[in-house]
Amino acid sequence: MLLKHRFFFVRLLPASFLAPAFMLACTQTPIAESDAALMAQRRIGSTPDSAGYQRKAPQDPNGIGKYYMGRQIAHVMGHEASGWLERPDRQQEEGTDILLRALKLKPTDVVADLGAGTGYFSFRMSSLVPKGKVLAVDIQPEMLDKLRATSTKLHVTNVEPVLGTVRNPNLPANSLDLVLIVDAYHEFDHPREMMRAVRNSLKPGGRLALVEYRAEDPKLTIKRIHRMSEEQARREMEAVGLKFVQNDKSLPQQHLLIFQRQ
Repeated sequence: MLLKHRFFFVRLLPASFLAPAFMLACTQTPIAESDAALMAQRRIGSTPDSAGYQRKAPQDPNGIGKYYMGRQIAHVMGHEASGWLERPDRQQEEGTDILLRALKLKPTDVVADLGAGTGYFSFRMSSLVPKGKVLAVDIQPEMLDKLRATSTKLHVTNVEPVLGTVRNPNLPANSLDLVLIVDAYHEFDHPREMMRAVRNSLKPGGRLALVEYRAEDPKLTIKRIHRMSEEQARREMEAVGLKFVQNDKSLPQQHLLIFQRQ
């Protein structure tokens, strides 16, 4: 939010991804991100397997040595840096209120916040679906503990914590109106398996809202590996049977890509 943020896989993280240096770790610098530096690291390669995965030396030190459909998967943030998710300027910086309006949720919708972290979006969506519920999925128990504490503090009863795995979000089949993934997908260790499970969790006609920083925008200071292009995202979602519907361009820095289960 599962990147800077959000889907928190259990892995030993480099120190650069822990608060308070986390924002620096996600911010692009000319030296770290130069094409020459990236090309110099392209040494060991392998042929992608039938699922689209490939193992080779990281082209970017902020990524792991695993690629999916040509895209290097990024390291993820642990619960130690969860304060980043609740930063005071997040609404203004990302246009989170714009995003919530663009989702066009109905009061009875059942939605999932995949890579929920502390529940930043889970709790904001909960008031929009008073007759429905929000399944807040994360794989770190520490994040779900924080989420439960917030539920108790705010007296929220329609946010349900769900402990997922790196391959399966553990969502009920054919039951969701919407799955929201904010700045987390590019960090999934097993994106193909995860998105197949997401597709199966959606009702026919159910939607996926994929939010990622725009790789096409040269003005963004977010590191290249923490951004995705529309083209790449569409390729990966369509590979698991999700149909592209819309690129809502209302957010200041991110794609809001809508896909649908047919």
